[in-house]
Amino acid sequence: MDAHNLIPIEKNENIENFNSGDRVRVAVRVVEGERIRTQAYEGDVIRRRGSGQGETFTVRRISSDQVGVERTFLLCSPNVESVKVLKRRKVRRSRLYYLRGRFGKAARLKEVRRS
Repeated sequence: MDAHNLIPIEKNENIENFNSGDRVRVAVRVVEGERIRTQAYEGDVIRRRGSGQGETFTVRRISSDQVGVERTFLLCSPNVESVKVLKRRKVRRSRLYYLRGRFGKAARLKEVRRS
């Protein structure tokens, strides 16, 4: 028996369906002492792995100093309040690790046009 099967999973209704390559805005609950606030983290999804309770996704953003920052989130975590898709992108692989070596115009991905 697996521990993941013992605890029921509650899906968050505020998480949109997204894939690797999409530009997303993740609203994360941050605890500072006694205060709880929401912080937005916006970037490109470079990886999505796992299934069920252990499913994670990694978001990469470029800071103002041209430094790449990656953050991994648990999809079923209570600290992830919402995930909003800003742009859908066309990619040919599920892991976009090649973006780590690129920045600026070289790191652009083609956007999916909706008609």
